[in-house]
Amino acid sequence: MKYENGKDIFPDDLLCRIQKYISGTFVYIPSAGKKRAWGETSGYKQYLADRNHDIKTKFHAGAGIEILADEYHLSCDTIKKIVYSKKEELSMQYSCSLTSAKNYAKHGKLEEWVHQYLQSDGHNKDFSDGLKLFDRYYIGPINMPLSLFTRCCGPEENMKWRIESKWFEHHVSKLEEVIRREKDMPPLIVHYFIDEDNKDGAFELNDGNHRLEAYSRLGIKGYDVIVWITEKNEYDLFLSKYEKYI
Repeated sequence: MKYENGKDIFPDDLLCRIQKYISGTFVYIPSAGKKRAWGETSGYKQYLADRNHDIKTKFHAGAGIEILADEYHLSCDTIKKIVYSKKEELSMQYSCSLTSAKNYAKHGKLEEWVHQYLQSDGHNKDFSDGLKLFDRYYIGPINMPLSLFTRCCGPEENMKWRIESKWFEHHVSKLEEVIRREKDMPPLIVHYFIDEDNKDGAFELNDGNHRLEAYSRLGIKGYDVIVWITEKNEYDLFLSKYEKYI
């Protein structure tokens, strides 16, 4: 994201009206589009659903109201409302697999799967935190040709994230063994964007660089990916070009 001088963007009369409210500081103007429901971006709704599920499970296993209230720092009345509620809470069962990601997506919880994956099996909490800074579009998992994607991580000199060759080869060879026997691998995660150098849109592979290399060596032509997009115009362009895969 880059900063722009308001004098170069807004008409003089509009700039004068804005300066009545704020002047001489930075203001974030969110992109147009559908506003997310409360808790969707942060994952807090899913946290509450999982917490309530745990409380109900422990209660039915014999834990008392007062014990649960102390453990979860809630009042006894709140615990009672949770354990005696007739309403079924949607609590997805996360696993590091394509099946799990598809199940989350089926229930409108794909974003939650992405963050659970990145903060556990994906070992990339910083990426998860960065995604949460703004509302994003999440599409998938969808099966796409792997030829559309290029590694940005590896031992080659042109890699954005360069790693030691011996470790890269070891990791890829181990993944080849896993892929041969395990068909339920997690989806790749890719970013679709438009910038000055890629006005027709481009992909950046954020998670799954070693897997992409392993798939290539095994002759696998396509696999499921999760695509995340920030801007509405980027989302519209992606749909116009790749809708056949959705």
